[in-house]
Amino acid sequence: MKKFIEFLKKEDGPTAVEYAVMLALIIVVCLTAITNIGTTANTTFGTVGTALTGGS
Repeated sequence: MKKFIEFLKKEDGPTAVEYAVMLALIIVVCLTAITNIGTTANTTFGTVGTALTGGS
């Protein structure tokens, strides 16, 4: 029983879970940012390409 109570008092497990949740949130934010940057870059290149093609 004593070992079970010590196991419940340890904070290693919850800390690992917290780190995993933070890592998941960071990955989601990074993927969202990369997607938005890619969409913006694609639009910009499309606009420039159209302007260059239309000018000749």
